[in-house]
Amino acid sequence: MKQYSTFIFDSYSFDPDTGEIRLVYSLDDDIQFTEIIEIPTEGIALNAVEQALFALHLAGGTSYFKTCCPKQVEVRSGVLNEDQVKFWNSVYENGLGEFFYKNKIDFRGLINFPVSEPGTPIFHQSDRASTGRVLVPIGGGKDSTVTIEKLRAEGKDITLLRMGGHPLIDDIVNVTGLPCITIKRKLPRKLFEMNEQGALNGHIPITAYLSCLAVVVAEVFGFDEIVMSNEKSASEGNVEYLGKQINHQWSKSDEFEKAFNAYIKKYINRNLQYFSKLRDMTELEIVGEFAKLPQYFACTTSCNTNWKVAGEHLEDRWCGTCPKCTFVFALMAAHIKRDAVENMFEKNIFEDESTIPLFRQLLGLEGFKPFECVGTVEETKEAFAMIKERGEFDDTPVMQMYLENV
Repeated sequence: MKQYSTFIFDSYSFDPDTGEIRLVYSLDDDIQFTEIIEIPTEGIALNAVEQALFALHLAGGTSYFKTCCPKQVEVRSGVLNEDQVKFWNSVYENGLGEFFYKNKIDFRGLINFPVSEPGTPIFHQSDRASTGRVLVPIGGGKDSTVTIEKLRAEGKDITLLRMGGHPLIDDIVNVTGLPCITIKRKLPRKLFEMNEQGALNGHIPITAYLSCLAVVVAEVFGFDEIVMSNEKSASEGNVEYLGKQINHQWSKSDEFEKAFNAYIKKYINRNLQYFSKLRDMTELEIVGEFAKLPQYFACTTSCNTNWKVAGEHLEDRWCGTCPKCTFVFALMAAHIKRDAVENMFEKNIFEDESTIPLFRQLLGLEGFKPFECVGTVEETKEAFAMIKERGEFDDTPVMQMYLENV
């Protein structure tokens, strides 16, 4: 694979008549990537959209920077002051931490966004009229349903936001009965071609990207709040590497949330609120709330195999063999009766002996917490203690393994 010296943020554009956003990047002005995003055009208000688009352009670059991790970064689409550079260096270094770990890349000193003089001024937007509208990104899982129902109980004016028209998310939208904005994203074919030719690949901070996209939507359509569904557990890392704690969920962490909220208020819109409704809750506590919402049992899935960018998607909602499926099954089994859990997953994961190594990782019996959106070892242990007390799964191989190691 050819090496390139400079990753370039070329340009971004937005056509309010068609709703098309174009994000353009290049490697040494040789290889160009153009990502296309399509948003609805009805109801466009156009507020502080330029700086929101600039932030989205910078966040979206992770997908293309990681192909070869050039040592230089050039930003042509805007200017950055020292404060912004510190933020984006952190997003790339922390958000790509798992990618660096798996590809054995020494990230120390690798990410260097350029400071421009005088740089972006702190943004002082005149107060715009409050709309009272709340934007809630959803991904098809249990967490966002809990957020939605908490906000509904508070009488909030809720609109959902999703990326792509997946039928699994259609079901949740229909159950909520709420309006939903659907965003389409087209990744450049060149990215997939480079991956096939041996370009570096791996996990990106997708929640950072989606958060920036939500800010664009909020500014284009006039929302007051963006309410995420990121839990307390997301702030815990997985493993230490080169002196840094690597966290698969870094862009879901409290650290990112606070930094991004501050960035929004300084450089985009001081009146736009960005926060997680579930920040003070553990995954286990969230499932306790989800257990009170049986209308969602048959239409949610936390299995990320459903959301692969390329390749086949699942016919079932749960693959039953990934870290996310195994972890969520344990949480559900701690709160919900066995027959209801088996109906939800259309299987009993505790009966599958092949999942025992994953459960041993989740319980902290070996290795480290899997690189997935799973909770802490302490949460998993607490869930298993609750399952043991219920006594409904004692006859399964997974519970036998747990009982032998209590």
